[in-house]
Amino acid sequence: MDYRKLGTTGLDVSPLCLGCMTFGVPDRGNHAWTLDEEASRPILRKAVEAGINFFDTANVYSDGTSEEIVGRALKEFARRDELVIATKVHGRMRPSPNGGGLSRKAIMTEIDASLRRLGTDYVDLYQIHRFDFEVPIEETLEALHDVVKAGKARYIGASSMAAWQFATMLHVADAEGWTRFATMQNYLNLLYREEEREMLPLCAAEGVGVIPWSPLARGRLTRDWDEATERSRTDEFGKTLYEHTATADRRVVEAVAAVASERDVPRAQVALAWVLAKPEVSAPIVGASKPAHLDDALAALELGLSEGEIARLEEAYVPHAVVGHSTQGFL
Repeated sequence: MDYRKLGTTGLDVSPLCLGCMTFGVPDRGNHAWTLDEEASRPILRKAVEAGINFFDTANVYSDGTSEEIVGRALKEFARRDELVIATKVHGRMRPSPNGGGLSRKAIMTEIDASLRRLGTDYVDLYQIHRFDFEVPIEETLEALHDVVKAGKARYIGASSMAAWQFATMLHVADAEGWTRFATMQNYLNLLYREEEREMLPLCAAEGVGVIPWSPLARGRLTRDWDEATERSRTDEFGKTLYEHTATADRRVVEAVAAVASERDVPRAQVALAWVLAKPEVSAPIVGASKPAHLDDALAALELGLSEGEIARLEEAYVPHAVVGHSTQGFL
């Protein structure tokens, strides 16, 4: 495994980040398709043995049980100082007031709860899961700064939002001398390239590492357009992401299939190789519910696409409505 710096930080990460939304108690939270602890552990072990050191979860995933499963497994499979563990805050964890969002109270409560579930004294990357329209930016940023200064997080990051919102938060942090966002976890794949317009150039200019979520479009890029899976049938949030330009999206999926056939590789490798070719990207976040999914992700690191292949994959794309931000919900 060849490691790389996360953005302009000094932190070395694997060029793939294992997304841990797949792991969690199925009847807790909103993801009925998740793997329980027994089924999750072999995949986490395989990732560690393959050299992946970067793991991303969130407090809201499966009502906190993702953090619990990941924390127990990684504690057994690797030394803590060898790992880069990321989690997120924003999603509602309780129906009571202050049970979600990015207020100072919520952040201070949730970082401690995440650390307890993960079984660690600190996380390497603490991310805001979405933008919070109801809390002043200054309150959120100062609270995150204090989390870092307390030693509970090494770096902070953000996730899907408008480029102007992210630029404003970076400016305020700089002006106040607070900890700056090191990463942006945004939605980027061959079926959704709107981030190329403003967010990716902003991150490049500001030295922010990009760690895209759903680089395989929740599996849609890896199978025939009309083929369904248990996850696609039950993933309510995923259904909001792909309903607007179905005809063009189908052509993109067909282009992935064609290039994969010519290369004699699985489609997942081609779709992920396209994301990896983006110079702004530090490490795409890949989910894996089967060991073979990890094999495809690792193979994509070596695939390499030609300029002609990239052009063919991109040719059918049309502009999409903005999705994935806090106004549409969160992962």
